[in-house]
Amino acid sequence: MIRQFLHDGWQLTATTTEVPDNIAGRTVPATVPGSTHLDLLASGLITDPFLDQAETELTWMHRTDWRYRTTFLAAAVTSDHRVDLVFDGLDTMATIELNGHRLGQTANMHRGYRFDVRQFLVDGGNDLTVSFASALAHAEKSEAGLGYRPHVNAHPFNMIRKMACSFGWDWGPDLQTAGIWRPVRLERWHTARLAQVRPVVTVSPDGTGHVELHVEVEWAADEVLTLQIAVGTREHTVVVPAGQRSVVARVDVPDVSLWWPVGHGSQPLYDLEVVLRSRSAILDSASRRIGFRTITVDTTPDEIGTPFTVVVNSKPLFIKGANWIPDDHFLTRITPERLARRVDQAVEAHVNLLRVWGGGIYESDDFYDVCDERGVLVWQDFPLACAAYPEEEPVRGELEAEARENVVRLMSHASLALWNGGNENLWGFADWGWPWQLEGRTWGLGYYDELLPRVVAELDPTRFYCPGSPYSPVEGLHPNDENHGTRHEWQVWNEVDYAHYRDHVPRFCSEFGFQGPPTWSTLTRWIHDEPLTPSSPSFLTHQKAEDGNGKLDRGLAAHLPVPQRFPDWHWATQLNQARAVSFGVEHFRSWWPRTAGAVIWQLNDCWPVTSWAAIDSEERRKPLWYGLRHAFAPRILTFQPRDGKLVLVAVNDHDEPWDAHLTLDRQTFRGVTLHLTRLRRTVPPRSVVELALDEPLLQPVHDDAEVMVATTAEARAILPFRPDSELSYHRQPLVAQAEAVHGGYEVVVSARSFAQDVAILADRVAPDAAVDDMLVPMLAGEVRVFHIRTNAVVDPAAFTDPLVLRCANDLCANDLGVA
Repeated sequence: MIRQFLHDGWQLTATTTEVPDNIAGRTVPATVPGSTHLDLLASGLITDPFLDQAETELTWMHRTDWRYRTTFLAAAVTSDHRVDLVFDGLDTMATIELNGHRLGQTANMHRGYRFDVRQFLVDGGNDLTVSFASALAHAEKSEAGLGYRPHVNAHPFNMIRKMACSFGWDWGPDLQTAGIWRPVRLERWHTARLAQVRPVVTVSPDGTGHVELHVEVEWAADEVLTLQIAVGTREHTVVVPAGQRSVVARVDVPDVSLWWPVGHGSQPLYDLEVVLRSRSAILDSASRRIGFRTITVDTTPDEIGTPFTVVVNSKPLFIKGANWIPDDHFLTRITPERLARRVDQAVEAHVNLLRVWGGGIYESDDFYDVCDERGVLVWQDFPLACAAYPEEEPVRGELEAEARENVVRLMSHASLALWNGGNENLWGFADWGWPWQLEGRTWGLGYYDELLPRVVAELDPTRFYCPGSPYSPVEGLHPNDENHGTRHEWQVWNEVDYAHYRDHVPRFCSEFGFQGPPTWSTLTRWIHDEPLTPSSPSFLTHQKAEDGNGKLDRGLAAHLPVPQRFPDWHWATQLNQARAVSFGVEHFRSWWPRTAGAVIWQLNDCWPVTSWAAIDSEERRKPLWYGLRHAFAPRILTFQPRDGKLVLVAVNDHDEPWDAHLTLDRQTFRGVTLHLTRLRRTVPPRSVVELALDEPLLQPVHDDAEVMVATTAEARAILPFRPDSELSYHRQPLVAQAEAVHGGYEVVVSARSFAQDVAILADRVAPDAAVDDMLVPMLAGEVRVFHIRTNAVVDPAAFTDPLVLRCANDLCANDLGVA
């Protein structure tokens, strides 16, 4: 097998007449893999699509057709060779021509295409053209032919097999991409090639690992071949009779080291090598990295309903998860290094599962590779989201083709935990008025209940399949029933205050979240309104949620005054986002094992936007990330209501018991202890213990100026007795000094009075500056050293500026002097 990548010499031309004058008739250099937006940007023909209101200025691209063209050199085809032109990804409606001969058309971004080009390839220069038609025009034509199907957002994304959020989402831009988005190459081969390599990995109770290898062979000649298989140091050889297309071989590996999710053990990976030979010559080869483990989801009915508990190597896990969207709207800018940084940020926040959401893509192998290495489980949605989907051809055939290709591609990854039929489609049919809009037309149920589970059962039989999220396994129940299966909790954010997370105890919460703006440096790099306000034009271009700012203000007003100054509003809404999500996480964790998972919406962003993300598009950690790291810590203390009373819940997500020496006290904001209790409790491994509280702890003298504190060597919980807006905070409770140190700066902060959620917004001083911790409550008399990493040379005092060193106090302090 000889592979020749065809990534050089491409040029791009708009073939539609209705384009801006500076585009008409122009041919520009093109990057492959790439996209039309990035090529025009590189040539200086458009403004950066993320800048200010540029998104709205580029809507002409939605209906533009494009042509990519290159010339490449190739040798003549000998009689005993095959030559295939292989595209790993085309976005989306493409027509491919080689030397003037039309090879075919494509209509699916989520799959690859292979064309036999023996009869068209010439010795020397070859002209390759890929023409892209408007995806939006195709989707609208498909809708007209198949009939309307309900969908969120403006465009009928459900009528084309293309990344749904390419058409815009409530956190993403409407920048409809086109281009050769994954590698393209010539493959020259003879006799036979490996068409498919599919390892089914299992583990026996005695610790023996088994690899049942399914191989599909494509033939070009009749000859007896051999298949050599190696798993680690174990080898096996199979004779392949001439013309036999399917081969099954089994390799047993005794005493395997088990692969575990992060926080539960190590992640040993084994090299799987497959070589197809003709006598002594290697015809083709394939390699994978596999891990030996068992993963399932326990849905055995219990006295409450139907659980949804992920079980790895027979061990039930509490899932500390985050939803994942494409890490850049322009997918070809996402490098392996960027993916590794993002997954590392998730691991640093104690995340052990990422859900690849169904409005995006099947991610690159680089993503799953790093999840394998870091021990991060992957919940994989099929790309079907928030819409009714036609089950007629050609949509059905395209969906099955992409599902088969991607199940085979991804199944070798140890991190892949489960397949999910789609996002909110079952819920949409139940609650969003779809039946009367559909008028009897198909909407996708056949995909979720028949097609997709059949494909998974055939090709990846060891993996759990779920028809959707949210989903209730019991027939006839509402798909978002909190007692059965998975739940999406969106009343909070959309309608009610985050305190209402406690109204529900779901078996597994696979979506919940709260909005907040990006970090200051990210915001001000991309938005240049003067003045910059929540309602300024460019800011609103980067706020996609329905009534997003209204919900931000209403959610904030329940706890903190809504500031008038934009820097204060920015800090307050970021703080409230972090508090809301942390509040939900602590509530869900306190109910383990009844609640077996909390998957926040969302980890990352695809462009600079006010959104639910913990990490913004510039890779900066928002306050939410720090709040998530605290709330997902292996051991936490949290005050929670139970049966009308407040209790202290100790959560131990360790394999070792927690011998907790607890101090519980009620003290004034000025640090005067009014009641003190000491006790010792053992919290068993991977468990939760509720501790009753003394009545004096719960009975403040001045409820606007006292806090309840629970402390151990590893964790602390602090609870004021009123909402922030009703507390008598000291307005300036902190004294700080900063100095330069190797690699950055140190800021020593002392609390003169109780300071809630102390934070240093370091990127306001230098865009690359990042602080080691944030949202730290400080009691009177405490001293904390914050470490800031940056390459910038600045006045250290800048990190103690009132707009940089923040806490909740400076948003709502009454400073009534009650202590």
